[in-house]
Amino acid sequence: MKDSFFAKLEPANKYVLICCFILFSANGMTTAILGSLLPLISYEHALSNTVSGSLLSVHQAGMMGAVFLAGILPFYFGRKRVLLIACGFAVCGFILMTVSGNPLWLLVSFLFAGLGRGSVSNFCNSAVSEVSGGSAGALNFLHGIFAVGALLAPLFVMFGVQVFGEPGWRFGALLLTAFLLFNMCLFPRAKLVEFTKEQRQKLSYQFLKKRIVWYHIGATFFYIVAESTVIGWLVMYFVRAEIMPAQLAQILASILWVAVFAGRISIVLVGSRLSKSRILLLTSSGMAIFYITLLFMRGVLPITLVVIGLGFCMAGIFPTLIASSGKIMKEYPMSLGVMLLIGISAAIVMPLVTGILSDSFGLLAGMSAVIAALILLLLFVILIARSKVEEPED
Repeated sequence: MKDSFFAKLEPANKYVLICCFILFSANGMTTAILGSLLPLISYEHALSNTVSGSLLSVHQAGMMGAVFLAGILPFYFGRKRVLLIACGFAVCGFILMTVSGNPLWLLVSFLFAGLGRGSVSNFCNSAVSEVSGGSAGALNFLHGIFAVGALLAPLFVMFGVQVFGEPGWRFGALLLTAFLLFNMCLFPRAKLVEFTKEQRQKLSYQFLKKRIVWYHIGATFFYIVAESTVIGWLVMYFVRAEIMPAQLAQILASILWVAVFAGRISIVLVGSRLSKSRILLLTSSGMAIFYITLLFMRGVLPITLVVIGLGFCMAGIFPTLIASSGKIMKEYPMSLGVMLLIGISAAIVMPLVTGILSDSFGLLAGMSAVIAALILLLLFVILIARSKVEEPED
């Protein structure tokens, strides 16, 4: 790893990078643990489906708001201060959901968790891109660590329930809370480059006039359209289409995350030998091929192999898109917030569209709608690649 992105950094920047990796694993835990906690919280407090759905909607709303605000507030209050406040919101949220079953307070707790998650996502992606000089390897390693956190969090919840019974889900929530507090102790020592008065004065949306920005926004949007459906509907598709039992489908969902982690680590290892545009072309093409194959595949072994290929290909798309837009982010710090904000809106809209199409025309029709998103993703990736030819990458 002599020429790795990490080896080239100064000690202060290495410390920032390590802090971001540890914190982003906590973000992965937050993402996955809410899906594990929600059914247990709903059962314990006898919540209706409407209230349960509202908890997730409020969480997404908090995350969207935080992603946007996290691109503005650091200019006025400083990166470190905003990050610590965001982590504090997440800590308060998880503590609150363990002590109160009141629907109103649960809504507040999920909102706080969303505020923390969105702020951390914006900060870590921006800081790692900046510190590493827009390295695709660094961004993919960051998101690989995210996948590790996402894998571990449900195991914490399962362990708590096994040891302490039905109320044991609190163990997972409180363990994550302790981990977030640990992260809050790490960052005060980090030497973060704060925004200057001149940069505050340049705060604008001028980047929206650049075509390359819209190419990245389009690619991010349609990738998240596809990803949100794959992650949110894959298990239900296998079960309701009677392709396999629920327990086996859950195992396949875990295998998908393992493949995502492997894909991101692979790009860390080979990323310096391939241009970001080439990585995007290869991974988005592979994702489209494997997804279309999956819809027409039957048999546990063939489906498992296709799921592994799908996870491996989709792994590097999002972090490489962020790395590819590194120059824009450095010149216009607000650009990442806008890109993530529009992308997250896709995560809200597409699973709902899939559900509506599935009710009207069948589950296969709902899942097939993602093919259009994958084609548009590939189109925007091609446009990015053409732009990079006109303006070569560093």
